Amino acid sequence: MRHERQRIIRELFDEYVEMYAQRDVRLVTRFSQSFTGFTGSWGRLIQDRDAWISITQQDFQQVPQPIRLEVIDVSMQDLCDHVVSVAATLHIHLPHDADLLASQVTRLLLVFRLEDAAWMITHCSYSVPYQHANDDEVFPLSSLQQENYALQALVAERTQALHESQALYRLLAEDAEDVHWRMDRDFILTYISPADERQRGFQSDEVVGRPVFEQLTHEASAQFRKVLDSCVPNSLPNGRTGSHKLEMQYLCKDGSRIWGEVLFKSEHNDQGEIVGYHGITRNVTERKSLEDQVRQLAFHDTLTNLPNRRLLLEHLDQAMSENKRSHHYGGLIYLDLDNFKSLNDMHGHDMGDLLLIEVASRLKGCVREADTVARIGGDEFVVLLHTLDTQWAQARDQAIGVAEKIRARLAERYLLRPVPVAPAIEHECTASIGVALFRGHDETLDSLMKRADQAMYQAKEDGRNRVKLAPSCWPITDGRMVQDGH
Repeated sequence: MRHERQRIIRELFDEYVEMYAQRDVRLVTRFSQSFTGFTGSWGRLIQDRDAWISITQQDFQQVPQPIRLEVIDVSMQDLCDHVVSVAATLHIHLPHDADLLASQVTRLLLVFRLEDAAWMITHCSYSVPYQHANDDEVFPLSSLQQENYALQALVAERTQALHESQALYRLLAEDAEDVHWRMDRDFILTYISPADERQRGFQSDEVVGRPVFEQLTHEASAQFRKVLDSCVPNSLPNGRTGSHKLEMQYLCKDGSRIWGEVLFKSEHNDQGEIVGYHGITRNVTERKSLEDQVRQLAFHDTLTNLPNRRLLLEHLDQAMSENKRSHHYGGLIYLDLDNFKSLNDMHGHDMGDLLLIEVASRLKGCVREADTVARIGGDEFVVLLHTLDTQWAQARDQAIGVAEKIRARLAERYLLRPVPVAPAIEHECTASIGVALFRGHDETLDSLMKRADQAMYQAKEDGRNRVKLAPSCWPITDGRMVQDGH
């Protein structure tokens, strides 16, 4: 990223943090008209600016006093010439006696887009530790459940108004950016607005009179047929219609594809029989592309491209469910670099980043493709071994074997070179490793992570550069619990 752009975006980010911490309602003026956002635990994607403003205002009403955002680290990335993402980790300090968030690491993701010479916030998400926040909460307080159907209601209302007057419908549709279309009960297109030619390149006479499925990808055709099958005849008498909304890919004349957000209604006669369909398709290709990039940033560490804590916990939950069915054990390897700080202090954070990237590469080379290697913060990494033996002793030996392989590989000498022509810096680095076995959901994700973490700290206390097996805990036949690996 160019230095000047980096400076501008960092100033905008710092301004956002300050205004958010001071509960300054002027913050909402920074939001783009095409804003999207994920609520506290990524349970719901908000695609309407006004809905996000309502959530923000409710957030400020629930916690009106200033809060403190302790920023741990910040990384910026150019997504294209006019879009920049900023990912930050931070501690949130609420003005309450029982501050649930202060000890947790929260992830903030902002996406800035250059609009009319001004950088506006087009996406925002707070990834609050999932076990404390409901799907639509920013903080673990009372639920901020708000559903905003204003846009859909507005589109439905306008569609109904256009349908009442065919002349007015055509007049408004001809110059609209969205594609207006109609088809008969046999799915043959009878009208399509000029916006389709501007977006896909097909002239009207190349489309009208043809089945709508010829305009779609194979996957989209199957998806659309399934939705159309739900438009049951005779279900809506007296001319009433039922609306449907979906996203699917369209074929273009030049061979490319675009994403369309489709809102359509079935048309019924007085007897409730389907006589046709009409709808509006909006080109959302840019938004879909941006969402994919945002999801990549939200579920992966930006430095190493490894899964982050959120994706690790998702994989761990899946592994527990799979192991419960298969009766196989799984293993969780928690490791921390022993002398990482000295490298940062002596050679700077850029050299520390090179070491973390090399550690990530070595870790991936020590495990199977089906296993998960994640960076959960700083110099802490976690390796998830999905399927070990069905017998505890054999599973233990397998997990310890992998951990020892990792320990030996990470202890090998590092040659770090910031640029190809620069002299290499030699660095010796070891790791303290904790190992915990699991099978099924006999314990919570948090309990399993803590066991592995505690074993790692025990390895540090025992002299570092070693592997420590965590005490295990699950039922056996006589109802007692297995402890200390026996």
